Amino acid sequence: MAKEFRFPDVGEGITEGEVVRWLVKEGDEVKADETVAEIETDKAVVEMPSPYAGTVLKLHFKEKDLIKVGQVLVTIGEKGEAVPADAPAAAAIPVPQAIPGRAGEVLAIPRVRALARELGVDIGTVTGTGPGGRITEDDVRAAKPGPAEKKPVIKVKAKYDLYGTLERIPLRGVRRATAKKMRESLDHAAHVTHCDEADAGALAALRERMKPEVEAGGVKLTYLPFIVKALVEALKLHPTLNATLDEEEGEIVVKRYYNIGIAVDIPEGLIVPVVKMADQKSVGDIAAEIQGLAKSARERTLDLADLKGGTFSITNLGVIGGDAATPIINYPEVAILATMKIAERARVAGGAVVVKTTLPLCLSFDHRVVDGAEAARFTKDLVRFLEAPESLPLQGE
Repeated sequence: MAKEFRFPDVGEGITEGEVVRWLVKEGDEVKADETVAEIETDKAVVEMPSPYAGTVLKLHFKEKDLIKVGQVLVTIGEKGEAVPADAPAAAAIPVPQAIPGRAGEVLAIPRVRALARELGVDIGTVTGTGPGGRITEDDVRAAKPGPAEKKPVIKVKAKYDLYGTLERIPLRGVRRATAKKMRESLDHAAHVTHCDEADAGALAALRERMKPEVEAGGVKLTYLPFIVKALVEALKLHPTLNATLDEEEGEIVVKRYYNIGIAVDIPEGLIVPVVKMADQKSVGDIAAEIQGLAKSARERTLDLADLKGGTFSITNLGVIGGDAATPIINYPEVAILATMKIAERARVAGGAVVVKTTLPLCLSFDHRVVDGAEAARFTKDLVRFLEAPESLPLQGE
């Protein structure tokens, strides 16, 4: 009997993906656990192993198509078997329950509850169609009372305007996820940016002294691992910057561990892999981990676990240039640090203009959680650690 392999819930709130590549074609024989497709979610490219052995009867999507969780990806059965027009749902892979709950309990994440309040929908009357009966945003929108459904209007996409030809690039994959994430951050946080500057002379000297030993192991030693170590020490003194805001419960949730996200620029968009337990690692270990995570990000081979658990993020613009920026917070974190280009700059010292090697720092923070004065004190302490890098626990804790 033909069996449907549906796109499963892979966790982390992922609701859709894009078919990057089919590894089989209709008519091929497949074994159980053999990878049949690669699906790009907003987190990573995920391999889809077949739960069944048999013949590929039908591929339900083309490459570059978007697929929703629960939709049929491929039908597998016996060679020559017809594909049912409406295969029984029992043949589909059950989607694992993502949010366990008690009988009668409303299963919905805070974002969905907030949407229900905004649309005036009683969430207790909504039937969830998500994993384990979870209520989704689409469920809430469908429950909103409104006028009768209108017939869809045919849209014509212009290929030209008054000035020339137009190119339309589908907003997919990482770029689509980045756009949603940035909009979510702006909707959920009160962004403020505070800028400061560190004298990077001592930091540059220390890096030069440590480079031979670290790079002998094949690892490039940049300034970033030192910044991570200084950042962790500053977060210990100002824990509300290493936190999230539980809007539903009205609580600031302080994280007593230090997982630092490092933004990686790839052609498809922006990915933020996470260096876990950065306080317990040496500068050399952090350098190696950042190098490995960046390589995996560019090759799109990151594991989903590499993208989870961040408590604070860094976006390093210094490799490109610039003196200031206003980075957008990596929600639900409450702060992000932009590090700019380390360079010689003219500064005034003792009444005279001198040339100093400086590092501009730009901290964006959620003003609902962090006051401006606290952000300034945090940045001041960060500068202090960067200007005295020898005082940092360079070998970990």
